[in-house]
Amino acid sequence: MNDSSPPLPWHVIRQDDNGNRYRVGRYATRAEAEKVVAGLEARGHKQLYWVEHLERRTV
Repeated sequence: MNDSSPPLPWHVIRQDDNGNRYRVGRYATRAEAEKVVAGLEARGHKQLYWVEHLERRTV
């Protein structure tokens, strides 16, 4: 991500049956991320999904 990219601090995370975690996507707002989680959960998959907020790091 470069400095001109919009910040996408809200991440949707998926955990599978074996405990492996994956980032599904990055979003600008919590509402966007929660909408994605709701859509994924509505499909009936048994994976666990949640939203995390990650602060942008400066170097």
